[in-house]
Amino acid sequence: MKQNKLLTFGIIAMFGLILILSLSNSIFLTIDPGYKGVLFKRFGGGLDKTSIYGQGFHVIAPWNKMFIYDVRINEGLETMEVLSKNGLNIKVELSYRFQPEASKIGFLHDEIGADYLKRILIPEIRSATREVIGKYLPEELYSSKREAIQDEIFTRTSEAVGAKHLVLDAILIREVVLPETLQAAIERKLKEEQSSLEYEFRLEKERKEAERKVIEARAKAEANEILNASLSDRILRDKGIEATLELANSPNSKIVIVGGGDEGLPLILGN
Repeated sequence: MKQNKLLTFGIIAMFGLILILSLSNSIFLTIDPGYKGVLFKRFGGGLDKTSIYGQGFHVIAPWNKMFIYDVRINEGLETMEVLSKNGLNIKVELSYRFQPEASKIGFLHDEIGADYLKRILIPEIRSATREVIGKYLPEELYSSKREAIQDEIFTRTSEAVGAKHLVLDAILIREVVLPETLQAAIERKLKEEQSSLEYEFRLEKERKEAERKVIEARAKAEANEILNASLSDRILRDKGIEATLELANSPNSKIVIVGGGDEGLPLILGN
């Protein structure tokens, strides 16, 4: 009898072990870094939207199910064709960064599901892009208003997806492709504007240089005027005598004629 009980217990234990091993993927799970989980309790009220499971090892009942979401910032690309204010077709390539709101993934899963990117985010980006670019001319998108357009698309999209438990980090306009004829015309206009600015810069530079020369000439004239007013015949004669003495003391050979110059100053004849 004891052997039969041990045999029965062994069989039951073996079947239990086999059952546990077969259900191990449903019972034991690990949530990786950057991910969060929300639990669906089959016999306990359904989806537990308020309890969020973080990274690490978890044990759950085999009849329950854990839904795991990537809550890191991810990047996506979207290429679309839109109409500008004047009705021209423009091709735009956008880059966007997004993530689910980590504390709200239970509500996100209940209301939208794991395919929120296709169901919510991309349609909202497309709608906002069409609406915003439709208010601008192609040349504004191509140059001066590009950053403002980008910010407006981001603001509109962020407000729309924020109510759906999604966080939009940024929207960037990567590339704008205009019709070839329009692009050539815009580039030609920009070159003409650049040439005009360069010409105005040269004119301004020359004008300032002319003003500088006038100021310099005026300053020299005023200096000469002051110098002439301060010089007298006596001062000039004294300066001439000083210069004559310095030349007479120099080692070079010379002939000095006393009283031969103007105002009775000596004349010095060098060899």
